[in-house]
Amino acid sequence: MDHQGQFHRAALALGIPDDEVSRFIQHLRLSIRLSGGSGGVPVGQFGGLPRLPVGMDWPSDGVSPLPFIFSVDCAALPRIDGFGLPADGSLLFFLNHEQAAATGERRFGRVVYVPAGTDTELATGSTDDAFVGEQYDVGATLRAEFPDWFGRDDEDEEDDLSPFQQQLARDLERDLPHLDELCALADKLWPPDNGYISAYIGGYADEEVIKSIAEQTLAWREKTGEIVIPVAKWYSHVEKETHRLTSEWVSLARFPVDNELYYRSDGSFVIRHDDLAASRLDEALAVAELVP
Repeated sequence: MDHQGQFHRAALALGIPDDEVSRFIQHLRLSIRLSGGSGGVPVGQFGGLPRLPVGMDWPSDGVSPLPFIFSVDCAALPRIDGFGLPADGSLLFFLNHEQAAATGERRFGRVVYVPAGTDTELATGSTDDAFVGEQYDVGATLRAEFPDWFGRDDEDEEDDLSPFQQQLARDLERDLPHLDELCALADKLWPPDNGYISAYIGGYADEEVIKSIAEQTLAWREKTGEIVIPVAKWYSHVEKETHRLTSEWVSLARFPVDNELYYRSDGSFVIRHDDLAASRLDEALAVAELVP
């Protein structure tokens, strides 16, 4: 479905100028919200045993099996403008979130793409509770997403923004006089969260994740002699690079992970738009966060 076209037509019907709607759409991304008990046709499975290609070993970090988180049927998921998921086949997500958070090594997370028509079988050999959670089906709905700095009208929240982000927000308000109406329309078409969410597919990657990639990118460019950044200007360069990379990277999956030892335990996979469009799923980066 042409979601951008749907939004554009609805906004024009409200009397909002065409150029303003077009600028707003540049910041709008939709994510696929996965949740159990949502009704409709199941699009994926959380927990339980995954279906792997016949003869394929359970994915591991080279030493131990990786916990299976969930799988989705790409053909059953809603299609989203500009989000290059495979049209069919299945995606399976494996992540050892504690090791990924502790080491930052990508070997502790893996995305397996199983093309349509592949002979598969129920995986065996890893039935420990640490690797196989409670099984349940999930349905899919859509949610509108924006950058963290976008449309902040709460003074306390605005104080949390950096000067660079505050300037982005001010420029946005100047260029989009109907910003509040446009945000309200997006929420009407694709409502915010309601109830427990199992995962999100697509949308914006976590800002801290992109910031870490930006820092690594700039550090490497400095090391190779491509650029020289004064120490006093390092943070501002990181912010600008983070803003640039936000358009190159997308969240492939974000999900909470049950853990009794932490207040919050989150896992995610991020990937470049180009790699996703080319089905280079092995280029996805696994990221985990543990909050005591």
